[in-house]
Amino acid sequence: MSTMQIPNAFQRSYQDFETYPRNICNHNAYPGVLQAYANRLDGAASRLLTESEAEVAVPFRDLFPAGQGPATHNIFGDDALRKWLGDQSSIDPMTSQRNGMIATKVDPKCRFIFMTGGNSRKPLKISRRMLTRILTYHQVMPSYLDFLFVFGLSNSARELRFSGFRQQISLPDRAENPAIPGMGRSGRSFQMCYNLKGVACISTEKPAQWSIRQAAIHHQFDMEEGTALWIVTKGDLEIKDRVKTLTGKDGRPEDRAFESPEKCLKSNLAVHLLICHWSTEDWRWYIQHLEDAIEEETDIAIHGRRDRGEAARVYVPSDLQTLQVYQDKINQTIMVLEANNDVLASLRNFYQALLDNKAFTLKDACGSDITSFTKQVDEMIHDSSMQISRAKLLVRITSDRKDLVVQHLQSQTTQKMEDLTTSMHSIGIGSQKEAIIMRIITAVTLVYLPGTFVSTLFSTDVIRFPNNGEAFSQAAMFRWLQVTFPLTVLTLIVAFIVFRLADKRRKHALSAFQDVETGAVQPPADQHIFLKGS
Repeated sequence: MSTMQIPNAFQRSYQDFETYPRNICNHNAYPGVLQAYANRLDGAASRLLTESEAEVAVPFRDLFPAGQGPATHNIFGDDALRKWLGDQSSIDPMTSQRNGMIATKVDPKCRFIFMTGGNSRKPLKISRRMLTRILTYHQVMPSYLDFLFVFGLSNSARELRFSGFRQQISLPDRAENPAIPGMGRSGRSFQMCYNLKGVACISTEKPAQWSIRQAAIHHQFDMEEGTALWIVTKGDLEIKDRVKTLTGKDGRPEDRAFESPEKCLKSNLAVHLLICHWSTEDWRWYIQHLEDAIEEETDIAIHGRRDRGEAARVYVPSDLQTLQVYQDKINQTIMVLEANNDVLASLRNFYQALLDNKAFTLKDACGSDITSFTKQVDEMIHDSSMQISRAKLLVRITSDRKDLVVQHLQSQTTQKMEDLTTSMHSIGIGSQKEAIIMRIITAVTLVYLPGTFVSTLFSTDVIRFPNNGEAFSQAAMFRWLQVTFPLTVLTLIVAFIVFRLADKRRKHALSAFQDVETGAVQPPADQHIFLKGS
């Protein structure tokens, strides 16, 4: 449309689209906040957005009143995006001035823009230039960037603990956005952005693998023209497929009716419900999976026999690690469900507040639809609350069973110590028997050693006795007894004295050691040396 009148504020904003969000037309936006958003976008752009034009892919789905059918297109570059938006302007290389119209198309009744990266840990398939062009062209509230920052290149899921709901209402008496009638924008609109998290089973092979996935939603609705915008950022295109089914030829007619602002609002409420259902539908089965996994890990700890001699499972420290991993997943589930409930409650409260807003001219025509919508959201909140209660109980069960596994580990250690003590006792008895035998041998040796010595001495040439041809010498026997008997007695006496001295010294050392152990006395320096040498 060559005669389309574009306000100067919007023209200046769009011409500086690469400076988003500092270029936004919202007069109530604080410049310091906009600069902070711009700085964060600068820091996150390298991991959040793609730098290669060849990797860009942004699906659009534009819906119109009945009879015109949807217009869908995958945008693969900035030039294609400009053409789709209706930007026919160009920069004069000589004067560096923009020539031509920056807007030549009327906004569709409902536009969906899907930004994805294949999964939530890869960069989004959109360049920074395209992102800022889209956000500027539709004057998207800067706080949507907060929800985009959770995506991008990462080795693990980012910021699962972050959730929020932001809203902005532009009314005639305080219109933040300029009216552009030629584009189908009255300036009387509301915007909101929020994120929700769903869960999906990515592998049914045991053990089953589940993944928590995020979706960042931006929605704006013109209360006079009935035009709407949806920007959905998610790792995959699951919500895109659901929207296609909802608004396609097989969907309900009332969910794709855009003949009037009232019907447009009702159709957009259906999209809200679609996203809310996605965020709540599979948590029941995920918690069931966690319950089954914990039951499998701990059932034997409860019902298995632990009597001595019975076959029993031997627990290891890795079993505690496994239970702790499951407990962390349950706590994470509780946190995500509570955050989802807060977002759903904020969404419900926003539409309930619209009914009390005098400037909301659709409240009479759409009051029943909004009431029905809020009731359905309440049901989802109630269902999620039930799952939260179920998960909290599972946390307590897991904690109790983890304590039981710890007790089993301690009992296993105690049993091993008892077995070791029994073994050491058997070794001690054997050592005692050996000691008794050695004492007997020592006593026998002490008795026979003097006689053996004397006999050896008498058998040498040192001492000779005349035998006169006789086989037995009474004199030699007498001398042998005279020497052997006193020597034997002396040897036994000396051995007894040495034994008594050693036993007394041992008892004294043991008594001193016991006093030190009980703290009664401090041993002298030489006693320390003796104990160390013992």
